[in-house]
Amino acid sequence: MAFDAEIRAALIEQVRRFVTEKCIPIEAEVGDNDAVPQSIVDEMKNLGLFGIAVPEEYGGLALDMETECLVAFELGHTSPAFRSVAGTNIGIGSQALVLFGTDAQKSKWLPGIASGDLIASFALTEPEAGSDAGSLTTKAIRDGDHYVLNGTKRYITNANKADLFTVMARTDPSTPGPKGVSAFIVERNTPGVSVGQPEKKMGQQGAHICDVIFENARVPVENRLAGEGEGFKVAMSVLDKGRLHISAVATGVSERLIKEMVNYALERKQFGKPIMEHQMIQAMIADSQAETYAARCMILDAARRRDAGEDVTMLASCTKLFATEACGRVADRAVQVFGGAGYVTDYGIERFYRDVRIFRLYEGTTQIQQIIIARELARAAKAGKL
Repeated sequence: MAFDAEIRAALIEQVRRFVTEKCIPIEAEVGDNDAVPQSIVDEMKNLGLFGIAVPEEYGGLALDMETECLVAFELGHTSPAFRSVAGTNIGIGSQALVLFGTDAQKSKWLPGIASGDLIASFALTEPEAGSDAGSLTTKAIRDGDHYVLNGTKRYITNANKADLFTVMARTDPSTPGPKGVSAFIVERNTPGVSVGQPEKKMGQQGAHICDVIFENARVPVENRLAGEGEGFKVAMSVLDKGRLHISAVATGVSERLIKEMVNYALERKQFGKPIMEHQMIQAMIADSQAETYAARCMILDAARRRDAGEDVTMLASCTKLFATEACGRVADRAVQVFGGAGYVTDYGIERFYRDVRIFRLYEGTTQIQQIIIARELARAAKAGKL
């Protein structure tokens, strides 16, 4: 739905207060315990954050893409682990259902996803396939009114809490590449589905990734999303939207880090004056602000274009590439501005430095975004639209 300015402002302010009052004070605790408290999860449910991208008729807020990005900016102002609690429900875990699900599929699962009572995860990456999604080896072989799934998915966000998975699997082993891949909704309690232990990660403690293993898991035909062989189309449509969302989260983190840099630089003194008065410090902060402003403008432009019905595949990749790379540079500068204090845990800067590194990896690596951008430009040129 299109939100008017007053309703949108109220929603953004509500999320901002939640982040400021509830999340930021316990960032270190979440990092140390590798867990987001249930009380915070419950508040996120009450705010409707699990269902911001789910249609109203299924209990969601049905935010347009622009408003979703504005919410994501605010969620980015705290540790990314908080956003990850609802992240897969907001994005890649639910959007295949929203975009391609039948009425029966939507009625069965979307209300629970919107409320946060069901956690949905997106199972694409495998031990030997991630960026090259067309090389998937997980198989889904038709057997009467079921498909039998076998294979392993890797680094699946929220898998240890998930109630259902959107799974990409090869239904036609004789067809190489993306054309032989189909998409399925697989419930966690399906016999033959198991989840590994959470991986130990560089950053984003409190957000978990695990292997998901399918061993002769029988999935009803009615759980397939779209037609057989259309799984790659499903995955790419979901990722276009997800790239805009994660770009906004990364930019929100950049904004938070700029605020931390400025406040610290005004207080910290060297050579008899606040370091904010030293030009080299000013340059690092100014570069960070310019890049972050550019990222925000790119994201909102692409979001508005998507809301208007335009194909934003290339723009989504542009924003993902620029915003996440910029965030990495901002985090690096933040450590530099804080100096030795940026390297110890007390100030939390080193935690953000570790947390943001994954932004350049998931939802498609920077290098994959470069390939998509170049491919889309070539297509436009051949079609005489460049």
